[in-house]
Amino acid sequence: MRILYLDLDALNPSHLSCYGYHRNTSPTIDQIAAEGLRCTNVYTPDAPCLPSRTAFYSGRFGIHTGVVGHGGSAAQPKIQGKDRGFRDHFDEKGFARQLQKAGYHTAMISPFGQRHAAWQFYAGFNEIHNTGGGGSESAEVVQPVIEKWFNDHASEDNWYMHINFWDIHTPYRAPMDYPNPFENQPIADWLTEDLLAKHIKKTGPHSASDLGMYNDSDVEKWPRTPNRITDMDSLKQWIDGYDVAIRYVDDKIKWMVEKLKADGVYEDTVIIISADHGENQGDLGIYGEHGTADHATCHIPMIVKWPGGAQGKVDNELHYNVDWAPTVMDMIGAEKPDIWDGKSYAATVKDGTPDGHEDIVISQCCHVCQRSARWGKWLYIRTYHDGFHLFDDEMLFDLENDPHETTNLAADHPELCKEGAYRLMGWHDKQMQKMAKQSNDSVDPLWTVIREGGPHHTHHNQGPKVLVNYIERLKKTGREDGAKALSEKYADYLATL
Repeated sequence: MRILYLDLDALNPSHLSCYGYHRNTSPTIDQIAAEGLRCTNVYTPDAPCLPSRTAFYSGRFGIHTGVVGHGGSAAQPKIQGKDRGFRDHFDEKGFARQLQKAGYHTAMISPFGQRHAAWQFYAGFNEIHNTGGGGSESAEVVQPVIEKWFNDHASEDNWYMHINFWDIHTPYRAPMDYPNPFENQPIADWLTEDLLAKHIKKTGPHSASDLGMYNDSDVEKWPRTPNRITDMDSLKQWIDGYDVAIRYVDDKIKWMVEKLKADGVYEDTVIIISADHGENQGDLGIYGEHGTADHATCHIPMIVKWPGGAQGKVDNELHYNVDWAPTVMDMIGAEKPDIWDGKSYAATVKDGTPDGHEDIVISQCCHVCQRSARWGKWLYIRTYHDGFHLFDDEMLFDLENDPHETTNLAADHPELCKEGAYRLMGWHDKQMQKMAKQSNDSVDPLWTVIREGGPHHTHHNQGPKVLVNYIERLKKTGREDGAKALSEKYADYLATL
């Protein structure tokens, strides 16, 4: 059997037409979804990039691997300790290694391991094709590598291929000669002028007035993006940039589909379309970033075309991305390592039988420090460091009626906040008990991030003056209230500078 895993960085499923988006962003992806299984509630347990992909290939939550950040100690895997053998857990008990043991030739086209110095990402792979741009390369750089590999190997049997595309990750960089099919199409109805007016006044990195994180977008280098979002026209330009990137990548996937069909192996090839994380596009007032433990950042697409499996099915159960490794092992009849945190949903992949989690917990420690519980239609977010966004300590959203998280209901439903906190506590106790039995330490890496100064994309790595400079920017851009609130909230820290 052949397994093709397409990792489309920063793809928010709500911008795919097969997930109900009003624009035709993904005709090829839509067709694959129609031929297989489309899962609507899959989440990465740890976001964004480095924590998510470490979790995916290790089969373990970030609280166990130690990788929950983009810098500092929490960007490095925990030391395995005295029980480490000739090979470590990332290799011997990782997902790719299990595929090797099952007789698969494992290959990868991705620069990700070098991008984040995430050498554990390469564990268990026979072939690694580093496209060399550190995630800044567009599909025209990646595509020739794909074409050569497919021309040489696509018709062979028993391979697993992981392919990364980066164009959907901010800043959006589809070539300017690629046409915009959405030029005359409106953006989503929920993005209103009244909402945008609030977002323009918002404080925090990657807000409408800070598209470059703490400053303006670099429009000279990335011409598809506006300098700032100041009105509905510039908002449309921003959203168009994201949607055009999705359509551009969809065209590249079309080439692979046609090649597999020409070689006569398409029907016998497993195709998975997913992502490491999503992308906030106005959700929580953030644009073009994946910096929160929320639905926009942690919700990912999961489309599975498995020969002989479910066809034209939709699965609404809750799953983690780490559930995919045990699912594949069950589907190919291979053994699952005992340290994995995921739960197989092979029954769903086979015929659509529901088999998910009652609730899930998602985490973010790179841009903010948050943990969130998702159950039923509810998302409860608990913030430990707000990443200069001035988030409330507790937030509650009704995802059924407010999927873009525009209205915090925490004050109206204290009983649901208590339930969310209870679910978080239950998950945390279970993970700490597991850690005490299996790990070299019993340290929750979220608190390591807090101890080392906060999330990597705040003052932790930006230098001591980042907050001072950002407060001054807020004042200069008509956001004096935000400047005052940040000055008061972080007064103790500012006093140390």
